Amino acid sequence: MSPAVRDEGSVRASVAVLVAMLVCGAAAALPPEAAQGSIEPPPNVLLVITDDQPWDTLPVTEGPPAMPWLESRIADPTDHWVRFTNAFLNVPLCCPSRASILTGRYARHTGVEGNGDGADLDESSTLATWFDGAGYQTAFIGKYLNGYPWDRGPYVPAGWDRFLAKRNLDVSTTYEGYPFIDQGVPLTAGTSEGAYATSLLGNEASAFLRGASRELPWLLVYAPSAPHEPWIPDARDVGSFAGVEIATPSSRVANDVRGKPAWVRALPAIDAAAADALAEDRRSMLESLRAVDREVGSLVAEVQARGELEHTIVVFLSDNGYSFGEHRWVGKRCPYDACVRTALVVRSPWTEAHTVTAPVSNVDLTPTLLDLAGIDVPGPTDGLNLRAVLDDRIGGSLSRDAVLIEWAGDGEVPAWRGVRTEAFTYLEHVDGTVELYDLDGRLGPADPSELRNRADDPAYAPVRRELALSLEGLVNDPLPTVP
Repeated sequence: MSPAVRDEGSVRASVAVLVAMLVCGAAAALPPEAAQGSIEPPPNVLLVITDDQPWDTLPVTEGPPAMPWLESRIADPTDHWVRFTNAFLNVPLCCPSRASILTGRYARHTGVEGNGDGADLDESSTLATWFDGAGYQTAFIGKYLNGYPWDRGPYVPAGWDRFLAKRNLDVSTTYEGYPFIDQGVPLTAGTSEGAYATSLLGNEASAFLRGASRELPWLLVYAPSAPHEPWIPDARDVGSFAGVEIATPSSRVANDVRGKPAWVRALPAIDAAAADALAEDRRSMLESLRAVDREVGSLVAEVQARGELEHTIVVFLSDNGYSFGEHRWVGKRCPYDACVRTALVVRSPWTEAHTVTAPVSNVDLTPTLLDLAGIDVPGPTDGLNLRAVLDDRIGGSLSRDAVLIEWAGDGEVPAWRGVRTEAFTYLEHVDGTVELYDLDGRLGPADPSELRNRADDPAYAPVRRELALSLEGLVNDPLPTVP
């Protein structure tokens, strides 16, 4: 029934249902015995973290797939891939997001709120130290925290048995000619085909798997720089999207910024020339993902060759999204889906392939992986344990309704914070602007592109109040502990 013909009692009932859902907060419907359920042998973990990958590239919404191998696996109902269609980053920027993935804590709690804060992370308490302390073989191969090794000289952070960190000193060396630190030794890659970053890092990750003991479980983080700008694809993939019409924001999605904060309204409009240039950048970005897809497929094949696929959990996500002109913005740090949303998929041998629509966050990975591995974390996390939807032996579902998204602000993008639910985006900006978008049309027309700000619409007043309370609760709640 449309808003125009819905009677007042019907509206009150709909809002009441939404309010009841929102005030539930974050909780997982795990049965009491779930925390005691162990998996034997202890599961291996392959965690893949890409760099600046837009959420709508897995799967690609229009045209050929950027990651054909991974898309085919996710689409196969006989495989064990779980797709989280509403996955978000606490902070949509590389360094804060990676710190949150490694700790399960919000950026406001890790102290890493911008790309210049990586040195502030407490490296003595991360996934590496927790898994290493539990007897796991641990490896990190790829992009670590921005600025590493800071002023400490080359070193291996606590907990990593194998550590190769690609340094990110200049965007021109994102894919070739880049410096890196291998087990504390500073080196520089060449510019040959074999030195292409995605492939070199993938080869090192595969080498770790081939050399890992079969007597002990392992944790491997593979973190390529792709598809970060300047979006240089592997030589084999140049032109793989030639002639393909690239999906780009419509003129309205790009330029209709009514109801948005002053910094967004002040951005220059995306004209036809700028839109064409962004389309070509997106084409190159898609081509750069092809090499990532090959390496992920190779790593999974290595796991299968070891006979360990049926007790290995595979996690794939990006550290943040990237806006190619949505709302006049190019880049990350924005509060809209182009920046804060991520393509999160997980292969879990203990469940059938399915889709989860409840909102989840990058901070959820730590408590989830720890519980699956039977490891107790010696400290608090902000994340929710997602094991209920990854392990059919314990059953259950997710009943969380909102996740926290935020940005501490800088000279270009002022501070903002908000919550993202399955149905709504709610944002509070430092200049006092409030935004509320009805994404799937719960009370009015669906607005998935976040164009029509409903914050001052009287029909949405109850929803606005409850979302504001939800945000306040997520910001002020004491840190929960891992179940």
